[in-house]
Amino acid sequence: MQRLEKELKIRVNALPTLKNKEAALRVEVKRAKEEAEKLDKELKDKTQEYQYMNKLWDEFDPDLIRVKNVDLGTKKIAGVETPVFKDATFEVQEFSIYNRPHWFLDGLDIVKELTKLALEREVYFRKMNMLDYARKKTTQKVNLYEKVQIPDYQDAIRKIKRFLEDEENLSKAAQKIVKNRQQKAEETQ
Repeated sequence: MQRLEKELKIRVNALPTLKNKEAALRVEVKRAKEEAEKLDKELKDKTQEYQYMNKLWDEFDPDLIRVKNVDLGTKKIAGVETPVFKDATFEVQEFSIYNRPHWFLDGLDIVKELTKLALEREVYFRKMNMLDYARKKTTQKVNLYEKVQIPDYQDAIRKIKRFLEDEENLSKAAQKIVKNRQQKAEETQ
């Protein structure tokens, strides 16, 4: 009985914290989604901005540049470790600026800018998915506590109390019967 009461108390005390965590995660998922969508729009706008250069990009050699390293950090949000985009480093192949069009250096900067935006956007989408997964798990736990475990513990405690009360009442009744029989036996003697 004490174990059940202890378990019930643990769940009842944990419920507000879980609800707060769920609310915080919901807000953070929304924030991450808004940021990811903002970066997505920014990437599309930048791509449109350079649309006029489409014919020039045919001359551009994509093997000149590649991502060397993506620097990610982590940030804990409501107990969930999420990725944070810090920076990306690129490896640029050597080329002769005299044998290439004059806009190649600017083209490399444009590719770096667009790639960093795409990487940051991807990190925010990953962050959003991680937070949403944690929110769903927290919601499941809240529902488990609220709708299953707490009522089950309360019901079990109530049944045990009734059983113990019934057992006590039967014991008292049995004692009265024994006492009454003893009194009648004494009176008849």
